[in-house]
Amino acid sequence: MKAKIITLLFITLLISCGSKEEKKKEGFSYKKKETTEKTVAPKAEKTPPSKQIDLTNKGVGPIKSVSLAAEVDETMAAHGADVYKKMCTACHRTNKKFIGPPPTGILERRTPEWVMNMILDPEQMVKEDPLAKELLMEFNGSPMANQGLSEKDARAVLEYFRTL
Repeated sequence: MKAKIITLLFITLLISCGSKEEKKKEGFSYKKKETTEKTVAPKAEKTPPSKQIDLTNKGVGPIKSVSLAAEVDETMAAHGADVYKKMCTACHRTNKKFIGPPPTGILERRTPEWVMNMILDPEQMVKEDPLAKELLMEFNGSPMANQGLSEKDARAVLEYFRTL
């Protein structure tokens, strides 16, 4: 009887082990993707409109020609400084970017006609002058307010800019 029990245990053991094939475990599997290297060309640094130099564009507006004397007219520049301080400092700082661009060195980047047209009619300049449109975007869409200056006052402000 002992032999029957041992044989029965042995047969049960063989049946429970099954065949030699391994059972696949079902579940989540992760196959790592091959990495591919992409070469990205660095974007060319675009000069912001406020730093671009355009000494040919006279802008859009009433001023077609401005003659600048070799020497700064100190009386006119003093009047221009007064106008600038009263009308422009809410948005402009002479040496740093604020709501609008700084006027320091403006005549090294723009024609006197462009500057005066921008002072006298900023709305028309932003509508029709490509550079003025780009400046509007650079300065977060903050349009320059038309201060209603006369040509004489605008010319005085331009003379003041020559002293900066």
